[in-house]
Amino acid sequence: MSDERDDLRKRTKRFALRVIKSYETLPRSGFAQVLGHQLLRSGTSVGANFREAHRSRSNAEFVSKVGDSLKELEETAYWLELLVESGAVAQQKLAALLDETSQLTAIPTAIAKKVRSRL
Repeated sequence: MSDERDDLRKRTKRFALRVIKSYETLPRSGFAQVLGHQLLRSGTSVGANFREAHRSRSNAEFVSKVGDSLKELEETAYWLELLVESGAVAQQKLAALLDETSQLTAIPTAIAKKVRSRL
């Protein structure tokens, strides 16, 4: 599990860095910046919540923190979708980040289910 955890820690950190870089390239228009700030907040929280989960004192606390990470991923997907659907950013520019958001969502979901089954 340690290697898996370390890999996910690195992956969520890379994800946060990609979100930061994407934010930096957003148009400077008012609504794009508002959406971008929301994206920046949620996208960088994913890894922080995941790291907190691994400092949990119980399985229940772990599942809760993983759930927080999932909430942030869902919110990140929402802001990315709004940036594309509003026309602020071309879909192909955020396609890889949207894909990574979906992939990252699947991993903690499976982890939480596995731990929940042990409770």
